[in-house]
Amino acid sequence: MDFFSRPDSRAAEAALAVCDEHAEPWLRNHSLRAYSWAAAYGAATRVEYDGELLYVAAVLHDLALVPAFDSHALPFEEAGARLAAVFAAGAGWGPVRRERLGEVIVLHMREDVAAEEDPESHLLQVAVSADVSGRRLDEFPAGFRAELLERWPRLGFAPAFLDRFRDQADRKPSCAAADLVRGDWPERVLANPLDAP
Repeated sequence: MDFFSRPDSRAAEAALAVCDEHAEPWLRNHSLRAYSWAAAYGAATRVEYDGELLYVAAVLHDLALVPAFDSHALPFEEAGARLAAVFAAGAGWGPVRRERLGEVIVLHMREDVAAEEDPESHLLQVAVSADVSGRRLDEFPAGFRAELLERWPRLGFAPAFLDRFRDQADRKPSCAAADLVRGDWPERVLANPLDAP
């Protein structure tokens, strides 16, 4: 199964175009890796999911960390959910599907969601935590990890991502990013085995 190609839909194509246009290369590659981690984990654990919804959520999930879309009032995941909903309306998605997209993006920063309750949110949580802090990496085959990093290199992801999170924490001290920054999460990000030489 190909975990590296986007679903064949106009919304997925447009989401990638938006990400390509606005996200720095290190953030774009993280977003693409997030989808691949999620798709691979879904296949390995036999979680049935909506591929288009998962792809669009993965590709857009961190776009509110980009200065052009940063909110000075909302946590970045909530601002990102609203941005994604506007995108989805333009893509012709109905209100229920737009709401689901936003929910998946918000929940990627919350406590773990069970796959049977919300497969797309569960898969994006697993994917993002693997890519950011190395959580559950041992559940992915070494060959898959190597191919993923060859296709979408990290390009200094960890320090750049930490800088954005620290900025969010400084300006929005009650947000989920601030909770992570106050704990041992920054050390885990910098020690992610994916960044080992």
